[in-house]
Amino acid sequence: MKTTLVLLPLAALAGALQAQTPPPVSAVAGDLRSLPVLREGVKRQRISSYDRTGGNRDFLSDLKPGATATLARIDGAGTITHLWVTIASAERYHLRRIVLRAWWDGETEPSIEAPIGDFFGLGFGEPNYWASAPLAVSDRALNCFFPMPFSRGARLEIENQGQQPIRSFYYYVDYESATPDSTAARALATQGRFHAWWNRELTKASDGAPNQDGRKNYLIMETTGRGHYVGTVMHIQGLATGWWGEGDDMITIDGDPKPTLIGTGLEDYFAGAWNFNQLQREYCFPYFGYSRKGNAHPDYTGRHSMYRFHLPDPVMFEQSIRVTIEHGAMNDRGDDYSSTAYWYQTEPHQKFPALAPAADRLPIDRWKAEPTK
Repeated sequence: MKTTLVLLPLAALAGALQAQTPPPVSAVAGDLRSLPVLREGVKRQRISSYDRTGGNRDFLSDLKPGATATLARIDGAGTITHLWVTIASAERYHLRRIVLRAWWDGETEPSIEAPIGDFFGLGFGEPNYWASAPLAVSDRALNCFFPMPFSRGARLEIENQGQQPIRSFYYYVDYESATPDSTAARALATQGRFHAWWNRELTKASDGAPNQDGRKNYLIMETTGRGHYVGTVMHIQGLATGWWGEGDDMITIDGDPKPTLIGTGLEDYFAGAWNFNQLQREYCFPYFGYSRKGNAHPDYTGRHSMYRFHLPDPVMFEQSIRVTIEHGAMNDRGDDYSSTAYWYQTEPHQKFPALAPAADRLPIDRWKAEPTK
């Protein structure tokens, strides 16, 4: 599939704040119209897996089960602008077994914790071609362009929770360092920190009673503090025949007694319509898409992936936010749901629930084709 990528609006804020001169009308860092705006106090940097001996073994090798590896440890202020990885492993579903974590400014709890494939928008531990503005995957090349600012330091780490060694792990961490006491460094202190959290639930069908509070919905993310929710990639494996959509998105902001934002159906939240057009095709756009359809049969079983990024329209919160979606109409479906949510917020953030063991993260290989209640 092909798509035209547009540049990330969230980077506009970081670019405008770091610029010494007013940004152009477009106000998008990296947009063609802003490229002539010269920026002071920042320097392009990179940490990668290149062979330090000058040879061609440009990868981490033989990362044994249970081992961790630090991809980058950065001191001072800056912004990670691009992550790229590619992995060689003989282990099936290694993309669900390897965990990616990141910490900002010396925090003790990670702000990113997700299976590495899911962080890059891949569901079910399997590679798949897809593209959006902040995330893009060309089979085994995984890319992330979400800006990740920090003031005092950053640390990125992977852990092999599989049962086999990782043969090779290639990576780039591209970032900008900010000169101490520069306008750029001072601006970074006021910016939200990037967060990503993975969840998975084998949902259970309820009695289909009217749902007004969303308490039994599938949880996409929940946190306290001040920030912007900027989107999610969701994966659904239909465990029975029949349409698993119609679930309304419900977002509760700052402790409102009822959901603040309520949608009209799962495919509508993901900016599609009419059952994703009866599964006729996959599509990828910069901010939304249906990047994987289950199979060639119109029964909605199989594995499905979809995404919605609130880049031009972030969901702001001052105290707290809870993002959920019904699993089927009024939660009347039982299927395999998983998702990675992305947001920016002030620190400290709410501690993530413990990540499930690798064995409990693996996708379901077989399912019964039975009608749901």
